[in-house]
Amino acid sequence: MSAPAAPISVLIVDDDALVRAGLSMILGGAPDIALAGEAADGDEVPAMVARHRPDIVLMDIRMPRLDGLEATERLRAAPRPPEVVILTTFHADAQVLRALRAGAAGFLLKDTPPGDLVEAIRRVAAGEPILSPIVTRQLIDHVADPWAGDRRSRARELLDRLSEREREVALAVGRGGSNAEIGAELFMSVATVKAHVSRVLTKLELNNRVQIALTVHDAGHV
Repeated sequence: MSAPAAPISVLIVDDDALVRAGLSMILGGAPDIALAGEAADGDEVPAMVARHRPDIVLMDIRMPRLDGLEATERLRAAPRPPEVVILTTFHADAQVLRALRAGAAGFLLKDTPPGDLVEAIRRVAAGEPILSPIVTRQLIDHVADPWAGDRRSRARELLDRLSEREREVALAVGRGGSNAEIGAELFMSVATVKAHVSRVLTKLELNNRVQIALTVHDAGHV
């Protein structure tokens, strides 16, 4: 008989004590989620992560001393980082887009319904992003970026590294497909899709599926 799976460990980072309390109450009620602790500012995160080794960090984007963007960049640059989910009140926000490019697995609005919040944590723990292609497109369209042309050239160069099949999988990820949906579309098993996604991440030197999707968008393919 196999041992039960360990609960998903989550660290909550927000400067609003009421927000932290609400998130703790919601997540604490899920049997497969364990709270690793709370932090009131981004500068507390490295020590908390080192002490508790959470699987996922729920990160507020705006905090007084060290904001969520800088904290996310520092975390994702460290060895074996936890997944980071950005908490925000806006869909289109330059800081959210920058956090996603730094390696965040997605973002949640602070008024996300409790059931959706819990399900989003489970999806991130399973390796799935929580960011739809429509929201990605909205972010990119609403944030003025003088380097967009340079990024398009760079993104196309990156995609040229891929084999034809890897490229098909990358484009499907950019369209927001799950592993099962991509497998059905491209006539391959879920295990094969996962293997292709892993190779795409390695070849493009990316951290997660959100960054694959952003690269595909940058290249102009979605």
